[in-house]
Amino acid sequence: MTRMILLRVVGICTAILLALHAGMAFYGDLTRPNFRASDLFSGEPPPEKAKLAAAAGLAAFSWDGDLLANYAAAMAADALQGPPTAAGGRASENKAAQAAVLAALKVSPIRPALWLTLGTLQAQSGEAATPAVKMSYLTGSVPIDIAFSRVRTVTSSAAATDEEIKLLAQSDIRAALARRSRYEPLLIAAYVQATPQGKSLLLETTKIADPKFNEILRRY
Repeated sequence: MTRMILLRVVGICTAILLALHAGMAFYGDLTRPNFRASDLFSGEPPPEKAKLAAAAGLAAFSWDGDLLANYAAAMAADALQGPPTAAGGRASENKAAQAAVLAALKVSPIRPALWLTLGTLQAQSGEAATPAVKMSYLTGSVPIDIAFSRVRTVTSSAAATDEEIKLLAQSDIRAALARRSRYEPLLIAAYVQATPQGKSLLLETTKIADPKFNEILRRY
């Protein structure tokens, strides 16, 4: 009799846990921001604050990689693209976004765009972005929009001093040069904003890949 009662209790508890899991999954589908890390680099506007707030509660307890990644990307977009705030407020938003990105990457680490998001946040706050940027290369390929955003992050930060990243970044620069009609003004803007090491990387790569564009860069 005791064993039967124990089995029933275990069965009831299992059913409750499964029901809770199903309920959280359903609620997650409803509240998950329709915003991915790739959207951050293609200029898509971040979701509204109300939608972020709805997802925040579930993100704190969820192990859903897509939910956590989308929530983190939306947080990062708000920190990077949101309206200007006081310096302290911007720093706080950046830290919160970094925490959300790290939480998502712990659950689902094979997300190159999300690693770049982390590196971009770190670069904005003056932190070392090299490890995160390197992971964005090592975890998979990315579309050209993300590749060019990575060029900007690399050339404007200390990541441009890392020999391995310099080699990897050359492929991103060549990909942008292959679509020069679209990316020429953006590459020039990246060059103007680059660190001395970033400028050197752009000049060295374009000297071989596109000498004519290299001459254009040297005018700035």
